[in-house]
Amino acid sequence: MVIKADFDSTDPVAWCPGCGNFGILNSLKESLVELGLAPWQVILVSGIGQAAKLPHYLKCNLFNGLHGRALPAAFGIKAVNHKMKVVVHGGDGDAYAEGGNHFVHAIRRNADITYFVHDNQIYGLTKGQASPTTDKGMKSGTTPFGSFNEPEQPLALAIALNCTFVARAFAGDPVHLKKIMTAALAHRGFAYVDILQPCITFNKVNTFKWYKDRVYKLDDELAYNPQDRSAAFNKALEWGERIPTGIIYKSSRPVYEEHSPVTKEVSLSREELNPPPLEELLKKYY
Repeated sequence: MVIKADFDSTDPVAWCPGCGNFGILNSLKESLVELGLAPWQVILVSGIGQAAKLPHYLKCNLFNGLHGRALPAAFGIKAVNHKMKVVVHGGDGDAYAEGGNHFVHAIRRNADITYFVHDNQIYGLTKGQASPTTDKGMKSGTTPFGSFNEPEQPLALAIALNCTFVARAFAGDPVHLKKIMTAALAHRGFAYVDILQPCITFNKVNTFKWYKDRVYKLDDELAYNPQDRSAAFNKALEWGERIPTGIIYKSSRPVYEEHSPVTKEVSLSREELNPPPLEELLKKYY
């Protein structure tokens, strides 16, 4: 029987005291236990950033790669071992700026991967520059006169691309966060969750209180249907005085592994490879 302590790491935590990442880490452990996943069955993949440190604070397999390049690595891992539960963590800069192109194509491929984005609307690791989700007018290290860029709308983008699971959660509500993370991990296909995670050091605008005063749960709206794509797209654009949390959009389509005859039945990581002699390969290029 798997227990929460099985995922405890001995690595020293480098997050600021009070950081929203602590709640995300704790909820992730609880979700993995609830689903009965053992550490050896899980691999966490990340790029660079404060959010990307999370795999080091969880006892399981991990791959820590380049800034914005976590999804290609995760896809490669899933392609050679589709029985592994592949979970990706990144920040809003890592996911939507440096990794924005990979985000788009990961949705298109629909591999069975879970993507948790810690969205604090700022670059935390590199000391407070504006990120793709920084609100207009916010002053930062790179926008001393206030940001004039239009904030990215990643949830609406994901829905436009027919991502099979799109959700938002709030790190300040651990019970609801765990519920959303568990649903995302159990989903078959590319599951994406944007987690509102306040940065207490560099973002003095979007604080825990700022989010708490605005977030509401779609679970409380009985008439809302997450399978209605048009309604979901409009809901994803809702921001400001009210911010929806919960499963915003959910659909079903074949996952990447089902399209590939190579990985559909077997895991390449467990197959004995018998490549042809080098001479035969070279003859194709003579």
